[in-house]
Amino acid sequence: MAVYSIRDAAVADVRVLTDMMVEAANWNAVAPRPRSAVLADAQHTRYVHGWRRPGDAGVVAVGQDGAPVGACWYRLFPSDAPGFGYVAGGVPELILGVSPIHRAQGVGRQLLRATVQLARAAGYQRISLSVERANHAVSLYRTEGFATVDRRGTRDTMVLNLR
Repeated sequence: MAVYSIRDAAVADVRVLTDMMVEAANWNAVAPRPRSAVLADAQHTRYVHGWRRPGDAGVVAVGQDGAPVGACWYRLFPSDAPGFGYVAGGVPELILGVSPIHRAQGVGRQLLRATVQLARAAGYQRISLSVERANHAVSLYRTEGFATVDRRGTRDTMVLNLR
């Protein structure tokens, strides 16, 4: 199994987060979306635009060579401009992306756990996310304690209580 180190996501990591947002959007290798299409979609770019505003936090996984291989972070969204997994004001929404060649090696779980710890330490009571039901990451989220609270189309909104 590969070895990764996890570090806090800095302001300068906006490119890494953008790359991992594109990876998250392209979880399905059978139907990939061009990077340009993902970046042209404001529903996706809202997860990185203006990164490290108040309420933002996250982590980056780097391989032994120091190159980023994944990232997980959260943001708060207002009710009038919700993210895909919005459940309520004051509940941050999580996004997780891992480079395809590093998937299924435990890095996503490490990133998820580190980000949940950041949210707990920040005093949040819950954290949410949105995931396509066919995405293999659903089982990761369930085993980490997330529960489905809403189903829309092919997506589930999941929440983890942090208490």
